[in-house]
Amino acid sequence: MSPPPVSARPVARHGWARAVSTVLTGVAVMVLVAALGLWAAGAADLPDGAFPRVVAATVVAAVGGSVELAGNAGALAESRAGLTVVPLSVTLAGALLIGAGFLRPLRHRAVASARELAGWAARIAVLWLLVLIGLALVARQTFAVDVGNGILSDLTGLFDVSPRVGFTTDVPLTVLFGLLWLAGVLVLALLVARGAPLPGRLLRRQESVRPAAHAMVVLLLAYVVIGLVTALITAAVRGNARAVFALILLGLPNLAWLSLTVGLGATWNGRVDGPFGLPLPHVLDAILRTPDVSELNLRTLTAYDGRWWWLVVVDAVLLLAVAVRMAARSPARVRPWQHAVQLAVALALTVLMIGLLGRVSAHYGLSLLGIGDLGGGLSGEVLLTPQLWQAVGLGALWGLVAGFLGGLLARPALRRGDMSGPRNSSPLNGRRGSPAGPSAEDPGPPSSGWLRGVGRGPWVRRCARR
Repeated sequence: MSPPPVSARPVARHGWARAVSTVLTGVAVMVLVAALGLWAAGAADLPDGAFPRVVAATVVAAVGGSVELAGNAGALAESRAGLTVVPLSVTLAGALLIGAGFLRPLRHRAVASARELAGWAARIAVLWLLVLIGLALVARQTFAVDVGNGILSDLTGLFDVSPRVGFTTDVPLTVLFGLLWLAGVLVLALLVARGAPLPGRLLRRQESVRPAAHAMVVLLLAYVVIGLVTALITAAVRGNARAVFALILLGLPNLAWLSLTVGLGATWNGRVDGPFGLPLPHVLDAILRTPDVSELNLRTLTAYDGRWWWLVVVDAVLLLAVAVRMAARSPARVRPWQHAVQLAVALALTVLMIGLLGRVSAHYGLSLLGIGDLGGGLSGEVLLTPQLWQAVGLGALWGLVAGFLGGLLARPALRRGDMSGPRNSSPLNGRRGSPAGPSAEDPGPPSSGWLRGVGRGPWVRRCARR
């Protein structure tokens, strides 16, 4: 009995239904994380039923959208406000869910054409565009400012001034940056996932990109886990669990990845003034609450508490671990200096991303008849920005050293793997192999998914060349 014929093209298991499921799942998780975090922060008590609109604004900010603060205090008064912050907990939750949903229909595939990948991404992008527009239109609200008792209350009553502050979104900018965010998530998902299919022309180049990209994602997630454990221990020891819960659900990666860059030797400039503050750890608020802009780095942290030198140790251990993992996932022919270059580029780009997404700028001020800060502490400012190119350069230097050491440490294991048996395989399955692929004498391990049972025939080789 002859075997069933093999289709020239595998049946696509993705379509509009799966795209709807991917987008709605990702957005629902982002909304849930933002809502729980804002509830823990006390935003559920906002007047005029503003809580859902604040949640929508938080999700918009999490995907790079433009959220603008606006103030109005009548003809004789002026209110100034601004906010630039990305709630990276919400961002990370959405990126993981949407990335996984994008890759799920493509699993058990060896190759996929650029047209197929673009079509699948376009379906998700169309639905994501509709969601972005809806969120941007919902995220608008204005609040009355409670000025309390005192001179400011008397003056506002005398001049019939009612200070108000609110937020709105720039819909075109939100759509633009939101689509760029989605494109970055989908491309990163393809780069990181070892089994994700690529067009045949890119199969050879995955060896120099995927291991390093995967190493950086593992590094970032490891820091988030360490930050989560630290936050929970802090909550258990010091109490105030609700504030810790809000931090975890809104800004845990902000602080975790900040500590990664500080451990590398980077410097952040910042200032905290007024009623605003940084919830955890307290040392940040203590260092940055100064009349002028202060430096946040290893020197200032260790001057406050010498135990912060452990950031350097944690960086060194985790970077060496991911460097060894990267080398182990790379072909045996890649030399240690090549691992060093790959990890240096990957870590420099990662630090650049942290510097761009982790900066914070928030300020609010109220003046009447040209007299500023009448609120008696109502005005305030939080500023935290990195010395970006210094941080990127340090990341590249650490990547060079860790990548080279990781390549050296992984070489004995790679050599034993080569001597223990025929481990080489075709780039079709994303494993280590020779440039020429499996030979007739060594066909390599069988493929998974729709290639299982087909073997390494001429049709598969033609598919790989395409």
